[in-house]
Amino acid sequence: LHVLPRGFHRIRHYGLLAGSARRASLALARRLLDVAAPPDDHTPVEPEDYRPPCPCCGGRMIIIETFERGRQPRGPPHAAATNRETDP
Repeated sequence: LHVLPRGFHRIRHYGLLAGSARRASLALARRLLDVAAPPDDHTPVEPEDYRPPCPCCGGRMIIIETFERGRQPRGPPHAAATNRETDP
């Protein structure tokens, strides 16, 4: 039931799907209903292309550079930059 009748309250931690007894309860329910368990398919599906789509055209983006979290990206040094430690 997705919507309970008036006056009823859903309790998540009680019943067939309660935490520690979930596996045994579902096995008992399947046996009583004479229903086969679904096949265990734990093989991970590899994505064909892991690159995110472009928000403008939908094509796959190419990662050129990544930055460390919490740090600002730095630009190239200026040609006329001076070193403060060596200047008088």
